[in-house]
Amino acid sequence: MNIAIIGYGRMGRLIESIAVARGHNIVCCIDADNTDDFDSPQFRRADVAIEFSQPHAAVDNILRAFAAGVPVVSGTTGWADSLPEIKDMCLKGAGTLFHSSNFSPGVWIFREVNRRFAALMNRFPEYRPSMTEVHHIHKLDHPSGTAITIADDIIAASSRLGSWQEPDGDAPLPDDVLPIAHERRGEVPGIHSVSWDSPFDTITLTHSAKSREGFALGAVMAAEWLRGRHGFFTMDDMMTAE
Repeated sequence: MNIAIIGYGRMGRLIESIAVARGHNIVCCIDADNTDDFDSPQFRRADVAIEFSQPHAAVDNILRAFAAGVPVVSGTTGWADSLPEIKDMCLKGAGTLFHSSNFSPGVWIFREVNRRFAALMNRFPEYRPSMTEVHHIHKLDHPSGTAITIADDIIAASSRLGSWQEPDGDAPLPDDVLPIAHERRGEVPGIHSVSWDSPFDTITLTHSAKSREGFALGAVMAAEWLRGRHGFFTMDDMMTAE
């Protein structure tokens, strides 16, 4: 399969090495200094483009790939406000996008566990949930896209939560708000913890990534799965496909 890479930083290079090891061809690598290559014959040869860039660039990158007729797998976070518009374009046949805040199969399992656990905890109102996410110092957006996705899953399954919010100092949040705290330190690939606290005990669910390789491998797997499909897709579609 011919793959183009959009965003040739650490994740882009890791994706390149994994894709080549799995027998794919890298036909084009686009970064901030060579965006004219979106119009190149090499980019148009791609069966799919894998996009890991920056929040301010993601939408334009995706639209330029659509204009070239190239489907996109995007793992860039921090542009959720524009996602409904892009999704609508895909559903109307103007492009194909596989979007996820996290391509790790383990994170998808963690999301599913949290969905089911949140539904179970509807029976136990004495427990109040909160979330913490920890990432490397190079990550610009917060809370992480993965944390937001997990929070949305929990809120959808909960009968008493209506929204999430980042805490503002020590100011208490309403009972129907899920707090998401963030921390940036070192080179941490990603830790997400959901705690349910009561006056009697605390239950904590945690996913801790050991490296970025799981994210990169998942993105390449998504590109392989996307080939020949049209529309808008997420990890739920790939992980539940028969």
